[in-house]
Amino acid sequence: MTDNNRNLSATVQQLEIEMQTLSNWHNKANQGKLAGTEQYDPNLMAAIQEIKQLKRQLKVAEEKREILKKATAYFAKQS
Repeated sequence: MTDNNRNLSATVQQLEIEMQTLSNWHNKANQGKLAGTEQYDPNLMAAIQEIKQLKRQLKVAEEKREILKKATAYFAKQS
C-alpha cells in the first residue's frame, strides 16, 4: 500500500465518508464544479507547475553562471 493510499484511507476514515464520495469531491473540485471552488482554474495549476519548473531552471542557470564567473576569474589570473 502506498503512502498516498494510506493518506486517502485515513482521510476517508477521519471524515467518516465513502472512498467514492471523496473521489467525487476531488473530481468536481478539479473541474471547478464543487461548491466553493468556482474560482478554480485548470490552467492555474498548469501555470503553477510551469513557474516551479522555470524557477528550477533559473536556479541551475544561476549556478552555472557563478561557476563560469569563478572559472573566468581563475583563468584570467593564470594568463
